Amino acid sequence: MIYCKAETYTRNTMRKIQLENLKETLLRVYSLVPFYKDKFDKVGINLSEINSLEDIRKLPFTKKQDLRNNYPYGLFAVDMDEIVRIHSSSGTTGKPTVVGYTEKDMNLWSEVMARVLTMGGVNSSDILHNAIGYGLFSGGLGFHEAAQRMKVAVIPSSTGFTSRQLLLMKDFKATVINTTPSFALHMAETAQKEGYDLQKDLNLRCGFYGAEPASKGLKEEIKKTWGIPFYEVYGLSEIIGPGVAGGCRHSDKLHINEDHFYPEILNPETNEPVEEGQRGELVLTTITKQGLPIIRYKTGDITSLDYTPCRCGRTTVKMESVVGRCDDMLIVGGVNIFPSQIEHVLSNIEGISLNYQIVIQKKGFLDMLELDVELTDEMMSDSIKELTRIQDQIHKDILNHLYIKAQIKLVQPNSIERSAGKAVRVVDKRK
Repeated sequence: MIYCKAETYTRNTMRKIQLENLKETLLRVYSLVPFYKDKFDKVGINLSEINSLEDIRKLPFTKKQDLRNNYPYGLFAVDMDEIVRIHSSSGTTGKPTVVGYTEKDMNLWSEVMARVLTMGGVNSSDILHNAIGYGLFSGGLGFHEAAQRMKVAVIPSSTGFTSRQLLLMKDFKATVINTTPSFALHMAETAQKEGYDLQKDLNLRCGFYGAEPASKGLKEEIKKTWGIPFYEVYGLSEIIGPGVAGGCRHSDKLHINEDHFYPEILNPETNEPVEEGQRGELVLTTITKQGLPIIRYKTGDITSLDYTPCRCGRTTVKMESVVGRCDDMLIVGGVNIFPSQIEHVLSNIEGISLNYQIVIQKKGFLDMLELDVELTDEMMSDSIKELTRIQDQIHKDILNHLYIKAQIKLVQPNSIERSAGKAVRVVDKRK
């Protein structure tokens, strides 16, 4: 199923619409947002010179710190009497980033999320168990309002209370679930302990997962454990929330709603464009938003773009699942690694779960990486010899694939702290 015609535009049509909307957005932010007027003036940008999509490279970037520096409403392009919704980040690393939505923005948000839900075959006969955060976090409400737009029944279960989540899914006969990958695994563990058979006791037929990166191995484990298709959702509150992109059943990549969000992939060191298919930092420009238009936002997410049409019938550009972030790339002993790369290695080893934690610390002047990995329940009764073999295999595979030595520590099931939101994968004690 395809939700709207825009998902099937020809490349020429899409580029024409993108350029028209980009020009309009640039004029709006220049005249209404002092931050952008100052930015453009400082680099000598004449907006009449923006005559092609490639000319976007002449424009300066927007970074998360810019939103913090203009806290709370300094980047809004409308008066507050036009804002109907406010979301924000937690602000755990400084002032929170605040985002505002006009009524038109809310309609846009529910539309792009409806496209994402439609990619998974969701329709008005479904019941959505929405097990992701509500409140200032944009995730839960993004799904909620799109589902209501599609006349889908919503169970607003939010996060936490794992046993109750399982009970509600079973009793209310939910057919669709939305949560983070790490909480999906946590619920599966709890279900096993409490005697649920996820594939027989529940009516679920598909799942939507986002808010944190997921390696191919993690996706496969969740699909196998829950017995339903895995549909990935990508978004960030600064751009819209969930709904920037979503996965379909014909590809392991995600369709970007590029008639609203113009994507670039740049070399994070030089800020120059990379070739199609090569990885780099995703930079996004909102080209239809009213309340908080963002120009060339450096997401920090590492991915690649694929412009080939999809078998699902959509022609929108596809992005690779995020493989890491510019700012969570770990440099250990001079080697650059992403947590998702370690997760991929672990996913190919039997006897362990994908609940793990990376602990980095200094020993003298040297970086030391410890990898704590939970065993499965079945492996707890195995011999020391077998556990040593698994430990050696992890060490060997990490070294062969990532060129780094790691101290491997096998730990008991459920001994690594769980989270109802994003999993804490890295503890860097060097800082």
